[in-house]
Amino acid sequence: MTPSGDDNSTATPDPAAGQELAKAAREAKLAAAHAEAAADHAEKAADEADEIVDQAELLIEERHPDEGMGRPGPPIQRSNPFVFGFFAALGVLVAWGLWNALGHARSVLILLVVSMFIAVGLNPLVEWFMRRGLKRGLSVGVVFLIMILAVAGVGFAIVPVVTDQIDGLIKNAPQWLDLLQKSRTLDELDNKYHFIQKAQEYIQDPALAQKAFGGILGVGKVVANALFNTFTILILTLYFLASLPTVKRAAYSLVPRTRRNRVAILGDEVLTRVGGYVSGQFTVALCAGVFMFIFLEIIGLREYAVALAIVVMFTAFIPMVGGLIGVVVVALIGFTDSLWVGLACLIYGIVYQQIENYVVAPRIMKRAVDIPGAVTVIAALLGGALLGVVGALLAIPSAAAILLIIREVWVRKADAS
Repeated sequence: MTPSGDDNSTATPDPAAGQELAKAAREAKLAAAHAEAAADHAEKAADEADEIVDQAELLIEERHPDEGMGRPGPPIQRSNPFVFGFFAALGVLVAWGLWNALGHARSVLILLVVSMFIAVGLNPLVEWFMRRGLKRGLSVGVVFLIMILAVAGVGFAIVPVVTDQIDGLIKNAPQWLDLLQKSRTLDELDNKYHFIQKAQEYIQDPALAQKAFGGILGVGKVVANALFNTFTILILTLYFLASLPTVKRAAYSLVPRTRRNRVAILGDEVLTRVGGYVSGQFTVALCAGVFMFIFLEIIGLREYAVALAIVVMFTAFIPMVGGLIGVVVVALIGFTDSLWVGLACLIYGIVYQQIENYVVAPRIMKRAVDIPGAVTVIAALLGGALLGVVGALLAIPSAAAILLIIREVWVRKADAS
């Protein structure tokens, strides 16, 4: 017997393991056969696809032969005259539509521009309150309250005076016509044409006021539009004044970063000059109103002193002709009192205008807008022709801003070239 634990002993082969190996070999051969069949099927499908492509190409060649209908040409270029004409006509139609839209929205755009102009002009006052320790929101509220009180005070001061003057003019007009009848020349003309009698009948007509203002509905419409525009300007001014720093940052963020700093400096300088112009013009107008009030108190027109001073102050904002308009209004009111009072008002207005034009205004406005006199006149004329009184008011600060940009951008580039 072989001792237990002897390593040299041999083991008999296991029949089950041999069967498993044979089974695995058969399965491998079967899998190889399936793979070969799949490869043959794929090759056959590829051949069929190539045949379909060849047939499609034959169909295309048959549909577009070299002769007959011809092959499709290249895409139409933009330089083609038809394409250019179409897009040019489309651009003209779009531009025409935008122009008509701007024309219909002209009144709204004017309100927006005026509101922005007032907001920029009031911004120095807001910053003055902020330097005194108030936050911007509270400073805007204080300035806005002052503006509302000023507008309300002007309305309460002017409306009664204007109403009394119109009534007095209608009542006194027949007496003035009676005085004209004492003239020999006018008497001869009146005997021939009877124009004084016709004028008296026309003036004494109770419906004169309604005819002058287009009837009661016309007067109401004018008053309603004025109130609506005033209210709109006040609200827009409040929004612009409160959000002015945000609007500036948003506008500057649209500029490339490499130029943003310089654009911000120029933009702030432009806004500073516009605000300085508004502040300076308000100071000039305030001086005109105060001195006119003192003058009217001296000559005896105390009843209308406040209202006429306010009228002169507001007309002083109009470039070039504002002072003349104020003088004419005051002189006409003075002539209703007496001839000498009217002449005194006229003389005072002419003298004060010379002092304001050559002494007061240059010293106040020199720091705000330093522009030549010829440019001021041209800008006021162009602004008045484009937008009327509003354009004349905005023309001078706009001209100052344009001159600043020309000096800092155009002239510097020209010097560097």
